[in-house]
Amino acid sequence: MTDDEGGDETTHPAEPRASLEDGDAPALPADLDAVREALVEWYEVDHRDFPWRRTEDPYEILVSEVMSQQTQLDRVVPAWEAFCEKWPTTADLAAAERGDVVAFWSSHSLGYNNRAKYLHEAATQVETEYDGDFPETPEELQELMGVGPYTANAVASFAFNNGDAVVDTNVKRVLHRAFGVPDDDDAFERVASAVMPDGESRVWNNAIMELGGVACGTKPRCDEAGCPWRPYCHAYETGDFTAPDVPTQPSFEGSRRQFRGRVVRTLGEFDELTLDDLGPRIRVDYAPDGEYGREWLQGLVDDLADDGLVELTERDGETVASLRA
Repeated sequence: MTDDEGGDETTHPAEPRASLEDGDAPALPADLDAVREALVEWYEVDHRDFPWRRTEDPYEILVSEVMSQQTQLDRVVPAWEAFCEKWPTTADLAAAERGDVVAFWSSHSLGYNNRAKYLHEAATQVETEYDGDFPETPEELQELMGVGPYTANAVASFAFNNGDAVVDTNVKRVLHRAFGVPDDDDAFERVASAVMPDGESRVWNNAIMELGGVACGTKPRCDEAGCPWRPYCHAYETGDFTAPDVPTQPSFEGSRRQFRGRVVRTLGEFDELTLDDLGPRIRVDYAPDGEYGREWLQGLVDDLADDGLVELTERDGETVASLRA
């Protein structure tokens, strides 16, 4: 999306816009202006160039948001481009046969087909109830079929620069690590609102979600991605990068990692083994049709094959595993 230039030119530390409660953000720096400017500058210098970030058309943004709900963004790009070429406006989509829209959705593996139906209905609402003009506030946008609070706020932010702070999984992870925000939805909402600069929902929400997607993922890439919040980040200072969606390292005993290692070691002793010959050699409770049976073991060897460690062949209706040469 096209981000607004400029912003708050004040030089004194900004006061939080939202009323924070004790314990909401114990590591939040006093100088919020510096925090805000660092993130926005980082985003504007270099960010992933998704096509819906180059538009302020609410229809195109709504399509991107609905498509992205269950699909990786790099797979959304060609589907979004094809969809917007086929039905470039709400009028075009509303005039389309619903079955054609659902067929498109299904053929591009975009998740639940109900989303295609809702998108078609929302386009019809825009045309019939709003005279072709999109509502502009999060509250009004929620009147559209299938548009919940998150999607409504995203469209209001990215199309009209008129949204609240977005709080998704990525944003929660960033706020928890950077500022010590506890795993509490209300606290996340208050802190997200407090740190977002006034009148900058478009660039800010894009930037903080980009931070979570590029630098502060489940596996952090602080230095590699040049995270702009390293000077302020509690996790970077302490080395503790756990987060609500990133639990502490699980015990190795009984873990998937342990059995992956056993598979590799066992196959190192044999030229090849079928799953039913391999299974009992890596766990004593292996039962072909049990909880830890062929389906479970197939998942392990498939992962190892994807990693280039194991080679799988089908022979006489059985999967045969061997170490990759």
